[in-house]
Amino acid sequence: MTLGPSSNPGSRTPLSRDRVLQCALDLADDAGIAALTIRSLAQALGTKPMSLYYYVANKEEILDGIVDLVFEEVELPSSSGPWRQVMHHRASSVRRTLTRHPWSIGLLESRSTPGLATLRHHEATLGILRRAGFSVQSAAHAYSLIDSYIYGFALQEAALPLSGSGQIADVAAPMVERFATGEFPYLLEIAAEHVLKPGYNFGDEFDVGLELILTALEAWITDVRP
Repeated sequence: MTLGPSSNPGSRTPLSRDRVLQCALDLADDAGIAALTIRSLAQALGTKPMSLYYYVANKEEILDGIVDLVFEEVELPSSSGPWRQVMHHRASSVRRTLTRHPWSIGLLESRSTPGLATLRHHEATLGILRRAGFSVQSAAHAYSLIDSYIYGFALQEAALPLSGSGQIADVAAPMVERFATGEFPYLLEIAAEHVLKPGYNFGDEFDVGLELILTALEAWITDVRP
């Protein structure tokens, strides 16, 4: 039997590669990447597992496809404007995208057959750095440093057991009680004078760290530029 676009005649929306990948992305968002299997994807689409192989060869191709969909959501870095401003904007866009798709943090750089959106993003980002005066080697170092920070921050942010000032106070209160013994003076200090201050948001730390990195890179490229 030959499978094709109309393999599920009762479906209102015919199957297509785009629909299969979008459903896979939604499934990963809703239940995590571990829940994404050929069987669970077929069930979500209301079809049989064998029907999917007309559009994707295997799960690896599905992962390639949904990683590329994630990269499509990241704003392509502008080819004009100060490089620091462009890289800051790009980093913020990557972080927002990872917040929407936390399962993708460990997958974005794992694909051996990256899609067009992925390649375009990397090409544009490297172009910003090279035109700013970074050598091939220093551009590679800078790119690695910036993305390590973005991914690491996104991973930490996704793992935090709190969000918003109200939850921070609830979670921190029992911790602060343990600090009262005097054994942890610096933890008590940062809790009282920073974390528990009105309006504190861990996410605000992102811009501070990013600016420190960009400032260091700017000084570094000035030092190494011939």
